[in-house]
Amino acid sequence: MTTTDYTAFVAALAGEGQPMAAYAALEALTQALVGVKLFTIMTSDTTTRVAERVYSNMPEQYPVSGTKPYNETHWSDITLTQQKTFVANTIEEIAAVFGDYELIDSLGCQSVINVPIVVGGTVIGTINCLHEAGFYTPERVAAAAALKLPGAVCMLLAAGGNDDTENVAVV
Repeated sequence: MTTTDYTAFVAALAGEGQPMAAYAALEALTQALVGVKLFTIMTSDTTTRVAERVYSNMPEQYPVSGTKPYNETHWSDITLTQQKTFVANTIEEIAAVFGDYELIDSLGCQSVINVPIVVGGTVIGTINCLHEAGFYTPERVAAAAALKLPGAVCMLLAAGGNDDTENVAVV
């Protein structure tokens, strides 16, 4: 991540229209850092085991919508239990864990990384990046770790109340 990318992210946080401005800035930061075709942000509730898509750069195909149950596969073990980044670099690997793999493939995406955002020992969400087959090399996966802090800032900002930054606690 360059200083310019980081500065743009920080500037977006200072602006109005939160949390959407922060989410869009996180998408731009992700594009600069690791590359992405389809980008979504999901919140996660480990108590009720549900997730909610709160941002999508392809809202027609992947709309921001209500909650859905956790994906109880080896994906959830890696991402939610082990709190590690999930990587799949072929459509076959994606099909093994995501039922919407045909839609994913139709968008020209055959690889994915899901970066867990962990605060206080709990996964509060994931940053989801999809691209062409084989795109998420070990170097890109390692670079994606730098998204965890900006991702946490975005999710904590949203948890503080939509468009109501006076309720956000600074720790």
